[in-house]
Amino acid sequence: MNHGESGTTPPVRRVGLIDQVAARFQEEITSGRWPVGERIPVEADLVAAFGAGRNTVREALQSLVHAGLLSREQGRGTFVISTSELSGSLARQLAGGSRHHYLELRLALDSTAASLAALRRTDADIELLRELRTRREESWSSDDPDVRAAADLALHRAIVAATHNPLYLQLYSSVTDVFASHMRHEESGDDDASHRHHHDLVEAVAAGDADRASALVRSIFDPFMH
Repeated sequence: MNHGESGTTPPVRRVGLIDQVAARFQEEITSGRWPVGERIPVEADLVAAFGAGRNTVREALQSLVHAGLLSREQGRGTFVISTSELSGSLARQLAGGSRHHYLELRLALDSTAASLAALRRTDADIELLRELRTRREESWSSDDPDVRAAADLALHRAIVAATHNPLYLQLYSSVTDVFASHMRHEESGDDDASHRHHHDLVEAVAAGDADRASALVRSIFDPFMH
């Protein structure tokens, strides 16, 4: 990816250069100009783009490696692996879990979120959930597991957002990359049942039925838990 695509970069002030350059690099990541999974520009290009010395650039990059946002791969370059320090830290902590451990964690987070969302959702939340439910169903026409996983997680994340608990949403968003990587290898076995459960889940949230919403999340995850 060419940094020039993000537009003209103003020069960096010479006070606290490493922290400033690291902050600018982090902005490239959080803005999506350096997407997760992509290689960032080489050091020479960063030096030219940001107007900082090579040592400053190298140390700024290393600070983001320690923070869990970047990863250096010998012979390949430096890649973005996370959009925030929290998600990077969580990804490292969760890296040793088994498939069943991830599913138990998702079940706990999603079922509680569904219950809270049913009690706190707004009309705007309901409208968005129904729209994302439709997109999820449409995504199943794709053979790309990443497309399906992204559509499914978008709906579940919106349910978490409907709790109107910013800490819950921040935590959930920080582990969705881990969830997605496991979902790519999941087969639902009964797509019709999955779509029906998701349809009913959204309607339970819309109706304010916290117990039913939580139970439907359990129904969604049950096929994967054995």
